[in-house]
Amino acid sequence: MITECPILVGTFERFSWIRCVGKGSFLTSPAMKAFGDDAISNGERCLVVDLGACTGMDSTFMGTLAGMAARLSVVDGGTLQIADAGERNRRSLEDLGLDFLMEIDPPSADWRGKVEEVRKSLKPPKNGVSAGNQARHVLEAHQVLSQANESNARKFSTVVDLLEAELAEKQGATEGS
Repeated sequence: MITECPILVGTFERFSWIRCVGKGSFLTSPAMKAFGDDAISNGERCLVVDLGACTGMDSTFMGTLAGMAARLSVVDGGTLQIADAGERNRRSLEDLGLDFLMEIDPPSADWRGKVEEVRKSLKPPKNGVSAGNQARHVLEAHQVLSQANESNARKFSTVVDLLEAELAEKQGATEGS
């Protein structure tokens, strides 16, 4: 069985592009984060996340977006832009107050008029993502969401508490071995 990578990426002259194909979830967000972190570490100031083929997003995926946006916000001229959000994904981002951390479908973006050309040149990310840190990744994404505003802090407090306890238990078990 051949499976297509749900995350496709590319680096261009004035931006790096990440396309989510299918659902943006806790399974796809580590690959997105790895590429985004590498791009930012290498001096990228503009990350574009293309949601044109994204059928929906879970909270971990949105927390990963928020984390990348926060990281870019401290870079001079840094920005996370969302391309082709669609009504449902836009509403999901707005419901969590994330529209204030990123630019959703900005009308004067450098990539306007080049979307189809960009999409044709995207490839799966080169770096594989280890599944070993899945709980930590999910926790970090929810901590970022919780820091975005008080409503999110209340909404995700149980998830954060459970994941922190799970990770503390795992760490205790490995230290005791």
